[in-house]
Amino acid sequence: MAFRIRGLSPEPFRHLFGLDDAALAAAGVQRYVVDHAPGFPDRIEVRDLQPGETALLLNYVHQAADTPYRASHAIFVREGATAAYDAVDEIPEGIRVRPISLRAFDAADMMVDADLVDGADMETAIGRMFARPEVAYLHAHYAKRGCYAARVDRA
Repeated sequence: MAFRIRGLSPEPFRHLFGLDDAALAAAGVQRYVVDHAPGFPDRIEVRDLQPGETALLLNYVHQAADTPYRASHAIFVREGATAAYDAVDEIPEGIRVRPISLRAFDAADMMVDADLVDGADMETAIGRMFARPEVAYLHAHYAKRGCYAARVDRA
């Protein structure tokens, strides 16, 4: 079954790019200069940032629905990112190399299934979840820290 993985739009974060550390702190955001890879997975380009790149750590509402599954968590975004990852039938390397908590939601934004999968096995897990007709979309989370990684839709 064809699937599409999308990163976050950079638009909601653009106002943070280039702010000084005091202004970022006032907004609850911290800036990091990446010193090792992997370790700073960007949610816009859905890739591990490389040493020398700048990451912003902030809280993000990844499940905005007015259900018991409404949720937010800390994420990294690359400061200055301009385009979201968007690909059909491709697993980005930043997801493929990590354990992933894959969560299936129905059209009412209620979780109907979830599984812990090795990122290398994502295609199989996505196909299994999308085989259920009630599944409207999936959220992938980096399992170790529980952070939102990307949205997966049928293509």
